[in-house]
Amino acid sequence: MNDVIDTLVGIAPGSKLDAIRAQRSEARKHAQASYVSLFEPRDRGGVTADERQAVAAFVAGLHGEPRTNAFYAAKLPAGLSAAVAAAVAAAGSNGPYGRFPKGPLSAEDAPGPTWKVSEAGRKALGPRLAAAFEHTHMLVFHPRDAAPPSLQRLLDAGWSTTDIVTLSQLVSFLAYQIRVVAGLRVLAGSQT
Repeated sequence: MNDVIDTLVGIAPGSKLDAIRAQRSEARKHAQASYVSLFEPRDRGGVTADERQAVAAFVAGLHGEPRTNAFYAAKLPAGLSAAVAAAVAAAGSNGPYGRFPKGPLSAEDAPGPTWKVSEAGRKALGPRLAAAFEHTHMLVFHPRDAAPPSLQRLLDAGWSTTDIVTLSQLVSFLAYQIRVVAGLRVLAGSQT
């Protein structure tokens, strides 16, 4: 498989951006290995391929990254792709929000909305993805507010503890991937 970050940026072999990425060959290799382990694992465990792609498209949509969103959404069945797009449209926010423990960082506390999937969204996504999307929204927009009740909602929706780790890894990887892609696109724009 081609390097997914190269694909998302549109990096051609032998280009200036290819040479820049080659300077960080270990980072490039490990980013691709992370993608493969999360999206093409030998053993998917309890997280289906559609759930992985749906969470990825949702994260990319929340970050306002249309090319990455389209990349992951294209791998979904049409009905699920439409449900993910509707969830992204409903869940958009600015963030990050949350509260720090009492102390000097409390000055950076920022209140913000907590998003819940609508009833129509729950029907379209099903209980597992609805819970996953609410948790994902919290991780993206309320990272300081992670707490046991959020994890319990995932368990109640049928996610195992191993599945929850996979879900969190997906969200974290996508945040990294989106930032790398955005930075490389800025570099690409400065070289024209």
